[in-house]
Amino acid sequence: MERVEHGTDLFDEMKQRFLSFKKHKYMQNLELYEKLAKDQAPKFMVIACADSRVCPSSILGFQPGEAFVVRNVANMVPPYENGPSETNAGLEFAVNSLKVENILVIGHSRCGGIRALMSMHDDVETSSLIGSWVSVGMNARVRTKAATKLLNFDQQCKHCEKESVNCSLVNLLTYPWVEEKVRNGELAIHGGYYDFVDCAFEKWTLDYKESNPIDKSGKVAVKDRAFWF
Repeated sequence: MERVEHGTDLFDEMKQRFLSFKKHKYMQNLELYEKLAKDQAPKFMVIACADSRVCPSSILGFQPGEAFVVRNVANMVPPYENGPSETNAGLEFAVNSLKVENILVIGHSRCGGIRALMSMHDDVETSSLIGSWVSVGMNARVRTKAATKLLNFDQQCKHCEKESVNCSLVNLLTYPWVEEKVRNGELAIHGGYYDFVDCAFEKWTLDYKESNPIDKSGKVAVKDRAFWF
């Protein structure tokens, strides 16, 4: 009974939050919400982690209608050849139907999915759902291990949190309709990293080169790197 009552309290609080939203946001911006009821035209697609601490709308202030958001464990984008997934279904809709102009992949500090990835062995396939999913970032893990041999596990994970974002940026270019729009200047691909320990945000943009979007070392060529403190 105590557990049931606690659950009821949680939904009572949720109800009050909804009513507050309706009064202070919806009703005071009725014209906007009436417009959104008919259509949406976001400029951004955001791919972020499902972690409860890193809601992109809260962190970056996206308002309704501004960003089409897909969230998954460790904010990963599988390559085109991996076949259908929730993430690339959302990607296809955002790029081909909504015609977003920007894709932003956001990693974050202390990511449990990245820790799971970094705890795996290079030559072992896991039967767990989480392990199977985060193995999408195995290239990021391998590059991280090679670059951070002298660092401790936590430092390696932090490195991989950013390297995994770059891996996803590269994977985005394996989708023909994404690569075409990037090549034609109709779509830009960006990486981001939110450090919720120090409340800092880092943003960068993929520097696309048609003949070789990745340099010979396997690192992503980026531009317009910025730090927001």
